[in-house]
Amino acid sequence: MRTCSSISEVMHDEQEAGYSFLRGRTALVTGASSGIGRAIAVALAREGAHILAVGRSSAGLAETVTMAGNPSTMTELRTDLTVQSDLDQMMERLSSLPEIDVLVHAAGIIHQCRMQDATVEEFDAQYATNVRAPYLLTKRLLPALTASRGQVVFINSSAGLHAARADVGQYAATKHALRAIADSLREELNPRGVRVLSVYVGRTAGPMQERLFREEGRSYHPETLLQPEDVAAIVLNTLKLPPTAEVTDISVRPMMKAVF
Repeated sequence: MRTCSSISEVMHDEQEAGYSFLRGRTALVTGASSGIGRAIAVALAREGAHILAVGRSSAGLAETVTMAGNPSTMTELRTDLTVQSDLDQMMERLSSLPEIDVLVHAAGIIHQCRMQDATVEEFDAQYATNVRAPYLLTKRLLPALTASRGQVVFINSSAGLHAARADVGQYAATKHALRAIADSLREELNPRGVRVLSVYVGRTAGPMQERLFREEGRSYHPETLLQPEDVAAIVLNTLKLPPTAEVTDISVRPMMKAVF
């Protein structure tokens, strides 16, 4: 049996030779039809991983496949994870896979509203997407993840660390819950060799932020925000760490903070 030091040495030699630690691995990415999820799926595909790209938009998933440059590296799974029948059908398709090496939860929604005006229906919708869906999907995939000694990534939000505005109470509550799930899961899975990462992102350019800026009555300047590719680069480099190390939490925000 190899020692930890010999594993590190082998990985270093392979990386020096141009070997990609992710080549040939299987990664499931939710929210892959746009934004951060798309950027992560494309980045992993370009590293040689096979991507199970999950999203609600068939057109968006098709665009993600095109951006990756090699259709054979991606399997499109058009799924609404908040619909139980959709989730069951997707899991049936995945049942033949003995192992999944990487699970990335990037799907999420937000409704901004002060409590006095917010509706319970908006709260329920955010809970279903931001908390229940990643919880159920992770639970279903635990056998495959533990078999591969894999990695789980939760794309969270800065709102998962602190609710700094009056209109994010519902959203922040779901993101705090997601943080709790990730922290507890890490304690459960670390003894079985599975790493769990939470990435707390600030405002990131994409369709969601464009809508939020419009709702706030502000001009949208995507170049002043984090880019989806920024987040993807962070995730990619963390996934490629040697098995002797684990990053548990990363907080990243736009450099040009004055716009907020």
